[in-house]
Amino acid sequence: EIHHHVFFIAEVCKKGVVTVSPSRTVLFGSTVNISCSLKPKEGCSRTSNFQKLTFYQNRLRVHSQKTHLLSIQVSNLHLGTTVFVCKVSCGGHVESQVCGADISVGVTPEQPQNLSCSQLGEQGNVVCTWDKGRDTHLYTVHTLQLTGPNNLDLEKQCAPYHDDLDLGMSLSPASPEANYTAKVVASNSLGNSSSLPLVFSFVDIVKPLPPSDIRADFPNLLANFCTLQWQDRGPVVLNRLQFRPVHENAWKTVHVANSGGRYDLYNLIPFTEYEFQISSKLHSVKGRWSDWSKSLRTQTPREEPVGTLDVWYTVDDLEGGLQNVSLFWKNMSMSEARGIILGYQVTIQEVPGDSLAVPHTLENLTSHTHFAVVLPQNDYVVAVSAVNSEGSSSPSRTFIPRQPRKAPQNILAKPQGTDGIGVTWEPPHEAAMLVKEYLVEWRALGTGSSPSSPVNWRRLPTVNMSAVISEHVKPHVCYQIRLCALWGDGAGCARTWADLTSKEPLTGPRVQNATAGKGTATVTWDEIPAQDQMGCLLHYKIYLKELRSQSPSHIFEIPYEVGNTTRLIRGLRPGVTYVLWMTASTAAGEGPRGNERELSLEDTPEWNILVVPIAVALVAVGIFSMPRVRAKVKSVFWALQPQWYNQEIPDPANSMWAKKYSIIEDEMQLHFQSLSNNCTNSEEPETLEINEVLPKSAPTLQETHPSCWPRDHNLHEPGRESWLQVPKPFEVGAEYGVSHPSTPASHRPEKGQVTDPYRAMGSGGPKAEDPGSHLRAIPVDYLPAHIDYLPSNLDYLPSTAAGPPEDSELQGLSFSIFPKGSFHPLICGEKLTLDRVKIDPG
Repeated sequence: EIHHHVFFIAEVCKKGVVTVSPSRTVLFGSTVNISCSLKPKEGCSRTSNFQKLTFYQNRLRVHSQKTHLLSIQVSNLHLGTTVFVCKVSCGGHVESQVCGADISVGVTPEQPQNLSCSQLGEQGNVVCTWDKGRDTHLYTVHTLQLTGPNNLDLEKQCAPYHDDLDLGMSLSPASPEANYTAKVVASNSLGNSSSLPLVFSFVDIVKPLPPSDIRADFPNLLANFCTLQWQDRGPVVLNRLQFRPVHENAWKTVHVANSGGRYDLYNLIPFTEYEFQISSKLHSVKGRWSDWSKSLRTQTPREEPVGTLDVWYTVDDLEGGLQNVSLFWKNMSMSEARGIILGYQVTIQEVPGDSLAVPHTLENLTSHTHFAVVLPQNDYVVAVSAVNSEGSSSPSRTFIPRQPRKAPQNILAKPQGTDGIGVTWEPPHEAAMLVKEYLVEWRALGTGSSPSSPVNWRRLPTVNMSAVISEHVKPHVCYQIRLCALWGDGAGCARTWADLTSKEPLTGPRVQNATAGKGTATVTWDEIPAQDQMGCLLHYKIYLKELRSQSPSHIFEIPYEVGNTTRLIRGLRPGVTYVLWMTASTAAGEGPRGNERELSLEDTPEWNILVVPIAVALVAVGIFSMPRVRAKVKSVFWALQPQWYNQEIPDPANSMWAKKYSIIEDEMQLHFQSLSNNCTNSEEPETLEINEVLPKSAPTLQETHPSCWPRDHNLHEPGRESWLQVPKPFEVGAEYGVSHPSTPASHRPEKGQVTDPYRAMGSGGPKAEDPGSHLRAIPVDYLPAHIDYLPSNLDYLPSTAAGPPEDSELQGLSFSIFPKGSFHPLICGEKLTLDRVKIDPG
């Protein structure tokens, strides 16, 4: 290989030679002189003016000159190898290579550090390691030299780029105190360096093998006492043991001298899985510890539980003097459970008011960490204990009073950073020094109040007036937070709501039912599922849009309340069909709309049913009384007309209760044949008394002055019996009654009786400018049967005009209390004022 390398160089440097001074390997920071010369007859055939030599450093031109000998001086070379090449050209651009040189730049070796040697067991080889130090960037050799008793002189070279060396020999335990000396020498072309000598003995460097055959015994099945045994592998004088419960990270360590492979451990936790490891050492002071043995895992025996459960409760009042009591408790730790918890014993004992009474006691065993029961409202003492195969824990006693105690004040909950909810409060105003502790409870809203709902709580000392909830708290979830003051004989609690972060709800409330009233609507909806709420809901919005409208005409905002899913809406337009939908909002904004429902409102507002009968009664009194009374009634109607007369309030004479009875009288016609004698204005009318008429005993209306009433009568069709009858005429001073509108009569009215005035009156009337007009009677079956009320447009009601008759000759009178045009009742005498009308409340 060397011969081949020399031949290769000779071929490359055929035209000339490159020399380097002082050496091709130099210390970092040195200056180097490099020369290039041509061999005889290897230059250009032309004169020297055409011959040019050029130096390249790592393929970059550094110097060029027209000469047969070129020299350059180079400094500040980088660590490592730099390549210089010399080339010649003869008056053109073509260059040919003359020769080249590699210059290596490095440093001398540093002193090897941290030399150490070890031997694994009695039969292992000695292995030494060290730190080389910085890189020399040159070829460096490390040689280990070992001297010792019996003329031991060993020198072994380490493989390149390695920092450990197996000497291939072992020290004898026959002379454990005999000393050995080792050192490492590092060398390269620039120099060498030696480590400090390491002096050691067999005891110092031998690392024992780890113990084996480890086992743990529990005498008499005692849970907290264990005997650990193992087998040492060599002349060991010291052991160390480490152990821990497998669910913990920290180890406990025990040193044992001359143990003979046995040690007793105390104060272990019952029914807990432990991990054990052991290591060994040949000398109590000098030497090295063995590696840890393989782990031994074993479980301590069971014992009855210790400690008490952390018990909490909630109380919800029910009807009938009952209350729903829900108990919750946290799981015991493994050290407290001391075994598998088989169940929980719950005992609820009533606190009787009488000291001589025998208290009622309820006992139950449950496998859950919650229990619910319905009890009469009273004071109770609750005891809960955990049960395993070895026994039960001490009962945790809690007092549940009939009346709650004082609760904390001014509770405020809001997000705290990105992973917690901060809660602040003030103590109860009265007897705050008697509070034993505070308890913060939180539960995800929407999980319901069943005992299986996840409930979390934390107990706090009375010095705390704030807490941060971070355990079991997720973003986009609304939590109900209760802050309770525990008094020893009960608790007083107040609650609020908060979320960590919120988004807009994913869905809108689903409207279940929308019931129309008279200008009102009752809306019932379903709660948004908890997974779609995305935080605490702040309010609902109900949108109502008229059927053919583009935008909502009504928007109602409702504060959110848990369980409140019904709303009564007022102020809607009668007879209008609405499209209804709902949305919900959190602090992040308003969510999408829910489903849509159509809502058709009834035509007649509620107040019209009360106003119309009164108005009809006043009309009847005004028309069929003395002249002055009729004049007074006219003024009353002119005052009432703007309130009840408009195009959107139909005539209740065709309401459902009136139409029901009109079917059986579809042949009836209303006729007025004549009117009473001429009206006079000579006397002032007396005060009238208007009484409600009962079906059996109808009050009477006395009239002491002449009235305008049709003389002739032949209105009731023979063979029909109905409470919707036309009154027969009566003479001055006669008594007449009015049938109760809500009770249909089963007999024909006798003389002097008047039936429902809604049907007795027609739907037209004489015009003021033509008081003598004769109007045709309108049959009942003329009205459409498919509507509940008369429409406001009454143009179809016919009338017949004639010449002006005498006052006593008005015949065929038919009128409506809701005319389309101006209403001009028959006036006889002066106007009737309301202060002269007395209505008997009986």
